[in-house]
Amino acid sequence: MGTKTSPVTDSTFQTEVLNSSTPVLVDFWAEWCAPCRALGPKLEEVAGELEGKVKIVKMNVDENPATPGQFGIRGIPAMLLFKDGKQVGELVGNHPKERITEFLTTHS
Repeated sequence: MGTKTSPVTDSTFQTEVLNSSTPVLVDFWAEWCAPCRALGPKLEEVAGELEGKVKIVKMNVDENPATPGQFGIRGIPAMLLFKDGKQVGELVGNHPKERITEFLTTHS
């Protein structure tokens, strides 16, 4: 985890994501996933640039199986955007930083 993103778990998902007053991007990832590891630094940069506008959290799918299953995560990396407790967007795969920023500004 970097300094601008924070971990979220099955037990903290409700509080950190669904009850958040700020839009939240959840990055579903795993330690063994090379594209997930490549995506991490880009999300750190985006989190810094959009600080106060969007919160970015990371969920390890190996350690937290309930939430990914609940939202139909079949492949990683997968990013779901939540606003006011509802899913408002989805981005699957390791995208360029500019695409992630565009996705967040369009949907949040």
